[in-house]
Amino acid sequence: MEPIPDDTRGILAPREMMRHVDFRRHRSPEPLVGLVEWFWSVRWDLRIGFVHRQQVLSHPAVNISLGNPPPPGEDPPPGPYAERCVVNGVTTELTTRTLYASGWNLAARTTVGGFGAWVDDVASCNERALPGHQVLPGLDDDLAVRAASLSNDQIVDLLGQRLLTLLEKRPPARIAQARDVAQIASAVEHDRSVTVVADLARLAGVSTRTLQRSFLSCAGLSPTAVIRRYRLVEAAELVRDGAPVDWAEVAARLGYSDQSHLTRDFTATLGQSPARYAAAVRAAVEH
Repeated sequence: MEPIPDDTRGILAPREMMRHVDFRRHRSPEPLVGLVEWFWSVRWDLRIGFVHRQQVLSHPAVNISLGNPPPPGEDPPPGPYAERCVVNGVTTELTTRTLYASGWNLAARTTVGGFGAWVDDVASCNERALPGHQVLPGLDDDLAVRAASLSNDQIVDLLGQRLLTLLEKRPPARIAQARDVAQIASAVEHDRSVTVVADLARLAGVSTRTLQRSFLSCAGLSPTAVIRRYRLVEAAELVRDGAPVDWAEVAARLGYSDQSHLTRDFTATLGQSPARYAAAVRAAVEH
């Protein structure tokens, strides 16, 4: 069986994806740590006529992307596509990436709240894939054209340096606020005992209202939305290798009052129940 990178959270049926693409993660340059979680790259060269549709339950973060992938959706218009720079805002719905022929994409995935260091209204980018220059001057398509002939490591250096240059023009207080939100949001991601906003506010040492304002400003989402998304991402990740799951136990561990509430959230977001999704993953693993 093909190995799967340690962290595939948010990639649905990751084993199937790894059969068709070269997916890698790259460390964030030290000055961007706390604002950029990591860089990721995907390259593909598929046989003529073959189409791979990849569903993604995105982390509640922003991706700053260079490459020539098709736009999101089940049936994007025919390519080929030019190299471009795109800011993919926070996405709360399940998204599909349709890949065919050949192409590449490399992106900086911000921390939750990290993008607030660069912009004042993160929520204005939510659910949108925007030309980079419309969001931040200097993130233009020429950057993607330059990157097309470079190695992954060189592209990380190129994009990382551009982001650092843009950061130098921003108010230090705003950057500090974004880092604070990212640090608090990290507790949601890694501490399963954080299940409600009051837990997070106590952990941060601020009022619930202050926490709400900071998250909406820097992350573009409420703390409640961030908590819910990470719990769903974790629930989906539990079955990535096809192992059986006790969903009642999972619901309790993730802070749901009962299994039916987890099932409702999971189905509303992924379009299928946890049990049905688990069965589909098992079938793919056994294939």
